[in-house]
Amino acid sequence: MSELQINTTQNVNINFTAAGLGERILAFLIDAAIITIYLVVCGQIMGNIPEMDQWSEIAIWTIISIPAVFYTLLLESFLDGQTLGKKALKIRVVKIDGYQASFADYLIRWFFRNVDIWVTFGLLAIITLASSKKSQRVGDMAAGTSVITLKDKLKISHTILMELKDDYQPTYPSVIRLSDNDARIIKETFVTAKRAADHATLLKLKTKIEEVIQAKSKHRDTHTFIQTVLKDYNYYTQHM
Repeated sequence: MSELQINTTQNVNINFTAAGLGERILAFLIDAAIITIYLVVCGQIMGNIPEMDQWSEIAIWTIISIPAVFYTLLLESFLDGQTLGKKALKIRVVKIDGYQASFADYLIRWFFRNVDIWVTFGLLAIITLASSKKSQRVGDMAAGTSVITLKDKLKISHTILMELKDDYQPTYPSVIRLSDNDARIIKETFVTAKRAADHATLLKLKTKIEEVIQAKSKHRDTHTFIQTVLKDYNYYTQHM
């Protein structure tokens, strides 16, 4: 796996690990299996329906096929860059400029799947993924995205996010919504942005944290809020 460095608009570099070719292929195969099972089940249901005219059958199959055709686009849009296959492999689509991928980005990736995968039987996707420095297929290049791994590769020495006093009292119980990888990314982004005095990135980070933990900041400044979130996360992971 290669390192993927995401450069924000404020020139703050955030490092992620790009998903491996094998992971992306396996995620694709899982998704393909899910779609196949769906279509087979639909076919069996259709087989038990009394005979109908040709146009009615075509209309029903057209409707049935919509979830299969738009499977990747819909799931990546609603699951923040993941399909069920990507979720199983713990990988995710991200923008390489530091922003959250939008529906338009997922749409571009989905559109270019026809060239990357179906027209060329996956050969173009494999070649571009293997040769690209940012692990991108053509659809990723067009959308400005890549796929990263969310697997935790932390050593025990890295699990202490923030030092806590014995009598520490947490402020945000909902930080348990965060994963270990979320907490690591928050800390790395916070440290890097703070060092660079990148207030725009810090504000974006604060907003994203509030969105994920579903709680508004009780602190007047962004720095204290993010530090408290990290301390609270450390507190709850030690006491669970």
